[in-house]
Amino acid sequence: QVQLAESGGGLVQAGGSLRLSCVASGGAFSRYYMAWFRQAPGKEREFVASINQGGEATYYVDSVRGRFTISRDNSKNAVSLQMNSLKLQDTAVYYCGAHTRLGLGHSTDSRTYAYWGQGTQVTVSS
Repeated sequence: QVQLAESGGGLVQAGGSLRLSCVASGGAFSRYYMAWFRQAPGKEREFVASINQGGEATYYVDSVRGRFTISRDNSKNAVSLQMNSLKLQDTAVYYCGAHTRLGLGHSTDSRTYAYWGQGTQVTVSS
């Protein structure tokens, strides 16, 4: 069973950048599809981006495509989310999730992901 811990959140002005990291422990990290989700106050958890086990394939929600980049380093048991050109609507708690469910690869459904970190707050100000 893998444990996940996010870091890197903070307060940034609109148009700025942040890099989130998620470090895994306790499991075979390279077996897991990894994803980033976010949840704003009063809203459901929303898919942001995902990456396959080897890091060759990624998928993004339309609202962040071209601005965010997901990557992973299996030697460091880590997945990152580089966020550029941040907008006010990117404000949320960001979570990393992991799953190994066959056939569900780049799932955008949070119920697919069995493992979650505690989240890191990202606040974008005007």
